Amino acid sequence: MSFPILSTMILLPIAAALLTIFLSAQAARVVALGTTLVLLGLGILLWDGFDIGGPQWQFVENAPIFGRFAWALGIDGIALMLIVLSVFLMPICILASWDSIEKRVPEYMAAFLLMEALMIGVFAAQDMFLFYIFFEAGLIPMYLIIGIWGGADRIKASYKFFLYTLLGSLLMLVAMLWMSREAGTTDIPSLMQYNFPVDAQTWLWLAFFASFAVKMPMWPVHTWLPDAHVQAPTAGSVILAGVLLKMGGYGFIRFSLPMFPEASAQLVWLVFGMSMIAVVYTSLVALVQQDMKKLIAYSSVAHMAFVTIGLFAFNRQGIEGALLVMLAHGLVSGALFLCVGVIYDRLHTREIARYGGLSNNMPYYALFFLFFTMASIGLPGLANFVGEFLALVGAYKANSWVAAVATTGIILGAAYMLYLYRRVAFGTAAGEDTASMRDMTPREWLTLAPIAAATLWMGVYPESFMAPMRNDVTALLARIERTAPAGDAQLKMGAAKPAQAHSAAHGEAH
Repeated sequence: MSFPILSTMILLPIAAALLTIFLSAQAARVVALGTTLVLLGLGILLWDGFDIGGPQWQFVENAPIFGRFAWALGIDGIALMLIVLSVFLMPICILASWDSIEKRVPEYMAAFLLMEALMIGVFAAQDMFLFYIFFEAGLIPMYLIIGIWGGADRIKASYKFFLYTLLGSLLMLVAMLWMSREAGTTDIPSLMQYNFPVDAQTWLWLAFFASFAVKMPMWPVHTWLPDAHVQAPTAGSVILAGVLLKMGGYGFIRFSLPMFPEASAQLVWLVFGMSMIAVVYTSLVALVQQDMKKLIAYSSVAHMAFVTIGLFAFNRQGIEGALLVMLAHGLVSGALFLCVGVIYDRLHTREIARYGGLSNNMPYYALFFLFFTMASIGLPGLANFVGEFLALVGAYKANSWVAAVATTGIILGAAYMLYLYRRVAFGTAAGEDTASMRDMTPREWLTLAPIAAATLWMGVYPESFMAPMRNDVTALLARIERTAPAGDAQLKMGAAKPAQAHSAAHGEAH
């Protein structure tokens, strides 16, 4: 395809963002929704035009700017699915903000359009420094969204979010400068095949890890996330949980594993250790939360730990499972934040104790909330199940202890999500204002129904999401399998073989 579709998908929302600033509130809403729907259409064209089984990098664009730096874009199957997730969620975010945001609407819509351009840029960039610019610039609109349209403690939360993520990324920039000098290129596909010195890999890996671990977020650098979610407006939480957290996982797949395979194998204990603590600790913290958004935020940290465990299992099941968990979590956690937004718009509180008995007066809402609660738990037939199952199988092949600890996350996940649902949907209403709340409006149906359909589709037929990514997983495995640490099952087999040989020799002697 000669049409520069990726450049269009990045530049169109930037142009629309500049336009919306000068419009009235209603016109800004219409332009933002129209632009995001056009981008959704382009995303579907991208998916339709992607040649499964064809070359790894497709829709490639390359325009030199100066020196080694170039406007280099191109996607593989992994980037494709994350771009599709981004353009799918964005019109839903605009719809979710239609009535609830009343102050400085043009600037709000412009911030979301700019955010969309930068998210697509992160996944499409093929130049290392271009990736860094998009990766870091994404902080700015999110910082503004939390800091201007957030809750009562929004200033503290936005500063915490900004400083945590920025400090982590400064080390990554230093590592990138060293890598471009060492390899003589900033081209990401070339760097993914370059063999960096083993002694330097550890330092480079740690520099990238500092950035991606904060972005994921991994324990113990996750503390900015609950604050950011609680203070962010509903649509801000949706895009933060749905797409921005996935940038850390994408960074591991694109940089840490293929560029530093020896260091990844040496430091796998660090990732597994942090992930196991995250699964158990954040799930237990979620159990005692009184704020709905905080509970879902802590559940996100636990779910992202499945991603890091799967990616560093060094086998196909683990990596494919991690990729599916990333996509499924983007849909399901985004929908859960929308569900909180629906009742927050009516009662203006996220306190769980203020609700109760909503299945009586809001039956459709209770049904949607139950559907996404079950999806979050990992009910078979819904999105999360396939990814979590594969990630655990991959983890079991790598280390059965890690798999055993990670499995407790599914049990604890069922505990805190069902406990939340019981308190909100069943029992008696906490007050007359709760009992008189009206059911979902057509606009709220429009935000939740498409995500419900996608969640069901992904659970019933995950192959349509996995097929574009399979060749990229094969290429990644070819790069990292030589360094893969032996799993505990393989170690036992290795110990058994000499014993069998010894007994066979002993038998022959007799």
